Amino acid sequence: MKVAAGHPGRTPRTVGGRQLAALLPDPGQARPAYRHLAHALGELILDGRLALHVRLPAERELAAALGTSRTTVTALYDLLRENGFAHSRQGSGTWTSLPQGRAAKGVSRLLAPGDAAIDLARAAPALPGQVLADALAEIAPRLADHAGTPGYHPYGLPELRSALAARCTARGLATTPDQILVTAGAQHALSLVLGLLSRPGDRIMVENPSYPNALEAMRRARLRPVSVPVTDDTGWDPGIMESTLRHSVPQLAYLIPDFHNPTGCVMPADERAGVLRAASRSGTWLVVDETLTDLALDTAPPRPFAAHGPSDQVITVGSMSKTHWAGLRVGWLRAPARLVTELAAQRVANDMGGSVVDQLLALTLLAGADGLLADRLTGLRAQRAALTGALRQHVPHWTWRVPPGGLSLWVDLGAPVASDLAERALAHGVRIESGACFAADPGLFEHRLRIPYTLPEETLGEAVQRLARAGAEGPRPAASGSRPRWIA
Repeated sequence: MKVAAGHPGRTPRTVGGRQLAALLPDPGQARPAYRHLAHALGELILDGRLALHVRLPAERELAAALGTSRTTVTALYDLLRENGFAHSRQGSGTWTSLPQGRAAKGVSRLLAPGDAAIDLARAAPALPGQVLADALAEIAPRLADHAGTPGYHPYGLPELRSALAARCTARGLATTPDQILVTAGAQHALSLVLGLLSRPGDRIMVENPSYPNALEAMRRARLRPVSVPVTDDTGWDPGIMESTLRHSVPQLAYLIPDFHNPTGCVMPADERAGVLRAASRSGTWLVVDETLTDLALDTAPPRPFAAHGPSDQVITVGSMSKTHWAGLRVGWLRAPARLVTELAAQRVANDMGGSVVDQLLALTLLAGADGLLADRLTGLRAQRAALTGALRQHVPHWTWRVPPGGLSLWVDLGAPVASDLAERALAHGVRIESGACFAADPGLFEHRLRIPYTLPEETLGEAVQRLARAGAEGPRPAASGSRPRWIA
């Protein structure tokens, strides 16, 4: 059982002895037992499976649950405190924490002109040049028709809104064009929603780990994240999600249920229905990011999240960036029609409407999406196989689960060295980010890397060899100052 995070300003969470014992190994598996248990408990904290600011069970209670002596548990807690994974308060128990210095080190994604680094920081595919050229030729007559108009479409081109509504309906969620707002990408859609539906200090439920740019948008909106864990082995814990919605009553929740970024998990249908019911009871707006939905490599694309239950407070976000090309800057959201009107008014304050050219291109590409997507999925399967093969050959001590879809692997390095490795990799011509950049609670996932398989097969093989060489070096001195981040 995973344990939800505690946060300042909330009622603290407590993990019971039996709950914690279920997450820990048998004390008799290694000696000394307390060191064996301390290592395992530290890994649980680093991986987000045991959240920060959670009160640990009393020594006697945990000893009974583990079937060991109280002396062993006392030594376990002492070692956790010594290593920074716990702290104690007089009269209030022992609490989970992180060692100082676990915050992620920034790695620049802003390359100097002519830099030949292999970019593994962005999980976004390229678009074949001929496909783009053919689409440009096809839209030329329609573009000429639009040239005689002012060209402002705050809601999006009507024909694109109709096509996107039909797409949602075909997937199992009845939708009309007035429920669609076309945006400049999924991030734009999220920013509009945060600006309209939240105020500084509001709570937002968010997965841990999650998409870094979404987390940054929440920080800039000065929201208070309430994290729920997602792991690549077990996915979501519906009990924690529903409990968090019930007790924290967040204003919003941001979820990536389809080929989750970065773990690759897919939320089961019954868990989606449970979350929808719990969100309906708490009055929470669900922002469901479905930008990766169509990238189903080993399974059928999931039905829309909002089709599994009450959807009056569900906002579904989509984009062309992951399935087609990020250079289009075309995304959308699907929401109740009245909310779409309010969001369009919010948009006009900063942006009178998206590019007509890009929207016509998107309309054309969506019309031929079946053929283009089939080729895309075939290529991604081959690239995923090339990446996993290179990893097995050059870094066999790293581990991962092959996701059924999406664009990347969530790789366990076996030690909290990801930020140092990312720094060293730059000198070997590879740009990649530490897993800590994906953490809703700072300092977690330092033993993880997200490695996309969106590059050509031979490039992925070369990238892994460079990472292996970087990993064989010793840690470099910490760089001075912080550098900007941008993860796609």
